Amino acid sequence: MALAQIREGGKLMNVAYDHGYQSNSAFRDAFEKTFGKTPGKGRDADCIVATIFESPVGPLLLGATAKALCLLEFADRRAIETQVKILRSRFERSVVTGVNQILDQAKRELTDYFAGKFKCFKTPIAYPGTPFQECVWNRLLTIPYGETISYERLASDIGRAGAQRAVGTANGANRIAIIIPCHRVVNKDGKLGGYGGGLWRKQILLDLEQGAKGTLFDANKMASAATN
Repeated sequence: MALAQIREGGKLMNVAYDHGYQSNSAFRDAFEKTFGKTPGKGRDADCIVATIFESPVGPLLLGATAKALCLLEFADRRAIETQVKILRSRFERSVVTGVNQILDQAKRELTDYFAGKFKCFKTPIAYPGTPFQECVWNRLLTIPYGETISYERLASDIGRAGAQRAVGTANGANRIAIIIPCHRVVNKDGKLGGYGGGLWRKQILLDLEQGAKGTLFDANKMASAATN
């Protein structure tokens, strides 16, 4: 709220008092701790806004700047704290709760995706990583809806034949699940392989995209798959 007022030209002293701070220095300390910038530079400050989306495969944590979605992760994943820490480092911004237009667009598209009505995400995304990671993620984005490729094929396609293990590690580091479809990569023998969100989720996503018959999101089926 303070950031919004500052962007609109609010005087720093007034903004500080409006939000319960008894001095400018206390407000500056709190502001800089959150946004990484002093209030005087806050007119251009941006942060990563995060929210929860309740999906048929469990809650998803979404994060976005004002320009692009940069996080879409299963909220119960063990690596979520590490992902958020890396996100702060990569973007040099704090993560705060809230909503914005990018998050709203992502939620609408995810709703249609899980309903089987949407095949191509249009939400802008940002996914900085190492050169190798970005190479893997870029290739993932080219895998058509409803299709899969092997880790071996993926490694070969990016010019790193034999690097299946490294490719799998890069898949696991993907911070934008579903939209960057790491779930579409399987073992050479057709078995699922690994998946940070759990193999039961990977199977459900593949079933959805491949048009498997039956109730994909039956609660009992999901609960059973998660525990097996």
